Amino acid sequence: MGFGKYNPETIENKWQKAWTDTGAFHVETDTSRPKYYVLEMFPYPSGKIHMGHVRNYSIGDVVARYKRMKGFNVLHPMGWDAFGLPAENAAIKNNTHPAEWTYANIDDMRTQLSRLGYSYDWRREMATCHPGYYKWEQQFFLDFLKKGLIYRKKSPVNWCETCNTVLANEQVEDGLCWRCETVIEQKELSQWFMRITDYAEELLASLKNLEGGWPERVLTMQRNWIGKSVGAELEFEVADAPSGSDDKIAVFTTRPDTLFGATFMSLAAEHPMVEKLIEGKPEAEKVREFVTKVSNLDKIVRSADDLEKEGVFTGSYCINPLNGEKMPIYVANFVLMGYGTGAVMAVPAHDQRDYEFAKKYDIPMQVVIHPKDQDLNLDEMNEAYTAPGVLVNSGDFDGMPNDEAKGAIVSYLGKSGKGKKSINYRLRDWNISRQRFWGSPIPVIYCDQCGIVPVPEEDLPIILPEDAVMNEDGRSPLPQMESFINTICPTCGKPAERETDTMDTFVESSWYPLRYTSARKEDGPFDPEALDYWLPVDQYIGGIEHAILHLLYARFFTKALRDEGYTKTAEPFKNLLTQGMVLKDGAKMSKSKGNVVDPNSMIQRYGADATRLFILFASPPEKDLEWSDQGLEGSSRFLNRIWRLAEGLEDSISPVGACAKPEGFELSSDAKKLRRKEHETVSRASRDMENKFQFNTVIAATMELVNEMYALKDTLVESEDGKFALSSAFSTVLTVLAPITPHLCEELWEIMGYEGIVASAAWPEYDESALVTDELLIVIQVNGKMRAKISVPAATSKDDIEKEALAHENVGKFIEGKTVRKVIVVPGKLVNIVAN
Repeated sequence: MGFGKYNPETIENKWQKAWTDTGAFHVETDTSRPKYYVLEMFPYPSGKIHMGHVRNYSIGDVVARYKRMKGFNVLHPMGWDAFGLPAENAAIKNNTHPAEWTYANIDDMRTQLSRLGYSYDWRREMATCHPGYYKWEQQFFLDFLKKGLIYRKKSPVNWCETCNTVLANEQVEDGLCWRCETVIEQKELSQWFMRITDYAEELLASLKNLEGGWPERVLTMQRNWIGKSVGAELEFEVADAPSGSDDKIAVFTTRPDTLFGATFMSLAAEHPMVEKLIEGKPEAEKVREFVTKVSNLDKIVRSADDLEKEGVFTGSYCINPLNGEKMPIYVANFVLMGYGTGAVMAVPAHDQRDYEFAKKYDIPMQVVIHPKDQDLNLDEMNEAYTAPGVLVNSGDFDGMPNDEAKGAIVSYLGKSGKGKKSINYRLRDWNISRQRFWGSPIPVIYCDQCGIVPVPEEDLPIILPEDAVMNEDGRSPLPQMESFINTICPTCGKPAERETDTMDTFVESSWYPLRYTSARKEDGPFDPEALDYWLPVDQYIGGIEHAILHLLYARFFTKALRDEGYTKTAEPFKNLLTQGMVLKDGAKMSKSKGNVVDPNSMIQRYGADATRLFILFASPPEKDLEWSDQGLEGSSRFLNRIWRLAEGLEDSISPVGACAKPEGFELSSDAKKLRRKEHETVSRASRDMENKFQFNTVIAATMELVNEMYALKDTLVESEDGKFALSSAFSTVLTVLAPITPHLCEELWEIMGYEGIVASAAWPEYDESALVTDELLIVIQVNGKMRAKISVPAATSKDDIEKEALAHENVGKFIEGKTVRKVIVVPGKLVNIVAN
């Protein structure tokens, strides 16, 4: 048949339709087969895909296609993280309902993703904004509420004035809203929280099980965010407290060995004891002004190392539980209520922050740890001493190494009832309340008589009203919608009101990988058999920016669902790949920088396969990728080169015999050479596919094989053994590239008459015997510098290699008139001649 010009659009449309019509990528639970679950982080349906999407989903698609060819039963689904603020803002701007905007975008993005030929089982598609999805999220809320894993309390929260909503601590970046970069304020509101802290130790300990499968950087970020500290909890009595008040301040410290050096106390501005401590004191007004000022600062700003330390004396004192000394109590801007107890015993001689504060406010210091064999002099100190040493000025503990003293002092405090060993975590409970419309409604009712009442399970889902009209200022319309708010208390039957907050959108993304296993199930969130079979996700792919947001929440949620009996799996993601960003002109693509490349225009111009090829070839998956129009053009040229190669070979080769050498034929030297290159390619490609998905080197190896075929084809088409070698090599080109450029490979697989579709073909195996070479290339050096190369039969002895090297014409020029002192022969590699 005539090939004609390579036309990506025609070929890609043809095979996308064929895959859809035949259900090529549909998958079912099959316990008789090994499974592989590959998943990319699902997108927010903004309406247009960007190059970051293309990279993420192309990586995942190569993995899915490769694993199918390796014989796995592959689950590769796609869906939409469809709740969230942008839909509300777009609805306000376009005077429409967020659902209308969202579903229209989903339709557009599904079409765009389909144009790239991704091998999704679209039957499992789901959108988190669909009641059939968030019904089960509301069920989980009720389960967790019943168990005590969800609770409501009044709390200082991170408030974004632009977004008109609360943010979790993890959603505040450098004091700014993670979404719109507005400076965060602190407000006190009644909010719903999930007790993620109940799982702090397990979340930390089970990171060990993810080592080798997750990037170490992500594991480190989660360890630091969980922030386990082992220390002691102490109580400091307030001096001169009213008779019978028994006022005490609890402190957590990791340095009980420095307790004799504590000379003042620092409290967070939000500490509940502040008002009591300043009551009736002349410092009261000054303290209140300082508290107001500090409370409006972001927590991350307050915890920064370079923050200028500020504070104010409360007028009150507390008693050091070890030495009985009175210590002034300050309110300080660097102490946070969210860590420990919100109170810090300040040891200025051995803590840099305390040292700077004490210097500024002229507070006494006391050295209690000396370096070994050296005394410290306060007058000569320019900074706190924080290294190990031995205790001084510490009563009975003098002379004790400070690490040993930690345990001894905690033991003493325990016996005297003044303290105990304690573990603290930086991790705080997850605030899931959001004052926005486009999110899952929280299924509780407020009744004047019964208090907080869970919505009965049979009434789920609580559906967002379709007639809601968005407020121009961004406030949720739910509090003004009587048809939504007003209801009947299911306990007492009296009028009551619904909760108008919705859930944080990170709740939806915390359990979606589980739902994909039975996405159309209506009588429960999961099919237990399917869940047991498919979990955990074998390969998860997404950006590192989710290390302490989505990835931590998903781990917590899976463990909580396990404890509710929904799943046996403790960790949702066995392996994690965090792909790099797509850059242009050295910067991340963004509209503001004017460096955005539209994937649709690239597909229109060069085709989906060329776009996929470039984005997979330009950089290893975990590294950033610099966009290059020239690189994309090069990818297009390579695909055209394969097309022309097939056209030139169509009449000369047949798929018959591609799997075995024809009987009665001894391969010629050139046929052996091509066969060796083919099996080297399979060996390299198989290794690099398995080893962190180094697709760029897989593609490079295939390019080398294509080059070798071009170099040898004119000779090989003249003989039967040559045709066998070409046919076998070409089938390898197509099967190795099939996960990367699937449309072209399907088309050529069909044209050349290979069996079935290449997407279902087996990944090629390499033959060790084919890698054995008949000849070896030997480098000849004279005094360490390369002077020639020779090709010798593989069985040539060391003596014969030496003779041939010395006899080489070019070598002779460099040893003429010199004495050869030594000849070193490294078999199969080089000869080094030492002459002077």
